[in-house]
Amino acid sequence: MPMAADEIEAMIVEALPGAEVEMRDLAGDNDHWAAKVTAPQFAGKSRVQQHKMVYEALDGKMGGVLHALQLTTQAPK
Repeated sequence: MPMAADEIEAMIVEALPGAEVEMRDLAGDNDHWAAKVTAPQFAGKSRVQQHKMVYEALDGKMGGVLHALQLTTQAPK
């Protein structure tokens, strides 16, 4: 069963308090998502480190229950 956008968003915000998450369904199947995550915790971190923080927030669901996630990450401006 695919993960719902609100479930993905909740997991990210729980792990990264203050994060803003914008979700977009890429294929209309609730299984292929794009997420834009803006979080203060990303300040001074490389893009790879930022993405790793999001994957850790998803608690091992990436590649399993969560089939595909296109990530865009940034620190607030």
